[in-house]
Amino acid sequence: MYLKAKLNIFAGDILGGLNAAIITLPQALAFGVATGFGASAGLWGAIILTLVAGLLGTKVPMISGVTGPVAIVVASIMHALNKDLSAVIFILFLAGIFQVILSLTKLPEIVKYVPYPVISGFMNGVGVIIIIMQINPLFGLPTASNTIASLKNLIKSFGTINLQAFLIGALTLIIVFAFPKRWNKYVPSQILALIVCTIVSIKFGLNVARISEISVSMPAIVMPKTNLHDLISYFHYGVILAIILSSESLLTGLVCTSLTKVQLPAKRLLAAQGIGNICCALTGTMPGSAATMRTVAALKTGASSKIAAIVTSFVLVVLVYKFGDFVAQIPLAVLAGILIKIGYDIIDTKFLKVLNIAPKDDLYVLLAVFLLTVFYNLIVAVGAGIVLAALLYAKRVADKAKIVEKTVYDKDIMNLEIALEKDYKHKIRVVHINGAFFFGSATQLISHFDELLGTRYLILVYDSDDMLDISAIFALEDIILRLKSQHIKILLVIQNDQVREQLNKYDIISQIGKNHLFFDEVEAIDYAKASFKKRVKKKYFN
Repeated sequence: MYLKAKLNIFAGDILGGLNAAIITLPQALAFGVATGFGASAGLWGAIILTLVAGLLGTKVPMISGVTGPVAIVVASIMHALNKDLSAVIFILFLAGIFQVILSLTKLPEIVKYVPYPVISGFMNGVGVIIIIMQINPLFGLPTASNTIASLKNLIKSFGTINLQAFLIGALTLIIVFAFPKRWNKYVPSQILALIVCTIVSIKFGLNVARISEISVSMPAIVMPKTNLHDLISYFHYGVILAIILSSESLLTGLVCTSLTKVQLPAKRLLAAQGIGNICCALTGTMPGSAATMRTVAALKTGASSKIAAIVTSFVLVVLVYKFGDFVAQIPLAVLAGILIKIGYDIIDTKFLKVLNIAPKDDLYVLLAVFLLTVFYNLIVAVGAGIVLAALLYAKRVADKAKIVEKTVYDKDIMNLEIALEKDYKHKIRVVHINGAFFFGSATQLISHFDELLGTRYLILVYDSDDMLDISAIFALEDIILRLKSQHIKILLVIQNDQVREQLNKYDIISQIGKNHLFFDEVEAIDYAKASFKKRVKKKYFN
């Protein structure tokens, strides 16, 4: 029985790693080309980072590599330094060192204080940038260095469009957008588009720009050359890149925690990613972070240990050696189509659906970060919008939030618990939230809710009259889903009619049930007592 369980786990890791590798291949190639590093650097970077970070990181498998936000930051740095590859590699090396240093501090915890509109504005901006910058290669035109240059070049060169490149790019878009989602877990649409469109372009002898060359040899280790002047000049680039790399990895860690119910050590996760990125810099390959989509794909296919990350790297190496010639024939227009789909997926449609009812302050923040990201400078947007304003403000307000927990026992319930030893820990709990409730304070409280295992009824009392911002609403929704996954019944006590109406608009009330919303705390406690008593009696005395 034990051996069978071990074999099932191993099989899940093999399938999960294979699925993650299939998803990683087109993305690594596309982002490598888009940043100017080249397809080989993108692919080998994913191999090295996934292997190193997978071996040194958490028990839960992390599939790593370049992602959309990372690619845009690296491309921005490349443009700012006039494609000085040696300088950029030194910055990548610095970023990896900074990640390791960050892992030795409490700073990894600060990611939870980023307001949702800042994240949404940034992600929407990144998605739009990727789409705009891939329009030119989709039409067979040279890739521009930024969004404004891309739009100008498209208008200027519209008469010289390569029709064959556009047609193969359009076919790519049709496949990645029209392919049924339910089939994606069996055959990812991106790899399908990559294979089909490349074969079509070869069979019909299309005159289109291609990757042309893919290195099958292991990248050589080269120490970055630098001096004190370069260290001072490039220091801020390294810090910004380290923050993006770390934030992406930590957010992926949060998603994995939600899926697996396993609390991941943030410091170890960050240290492993930092060491992996140092290795990437030393080999001149693309840096990256724990990639959410690839990691989730591995987990949902059955992966549960580090073996999945090793399998992913191994499969990618095999693909490089066995199919290197085929990879070299991939049209750039096909990669552009794949990246446009990735850019679309990055856009935060969850927030866009509630724009008409979202608080104005949240919209102002989102719009400012979005515009700075797309039309000015992504590094400035990240540095000014997230690091300075959002994090410091969020941390200051979150510290004012307090919770007061008390356990409520009913005499009859207590007698039942004594008689039924295995259920004696079942409690009714009341949690008061005092102070400002927003994204930072809400996510800070999530870790507290992990201590509620065994609880059957949780009464959440919001004592403040302050309206909730969009961050708090989404965070409250996450808390409800998390508690429901632990089979905990949630009762809300909210006295403010405006707050109640606000939650009703966002369908929060419907998720817990209207009969679980109360004006008075005592009324909620009485309801929980009666429900729990009825549940226990029905279970043991029927």
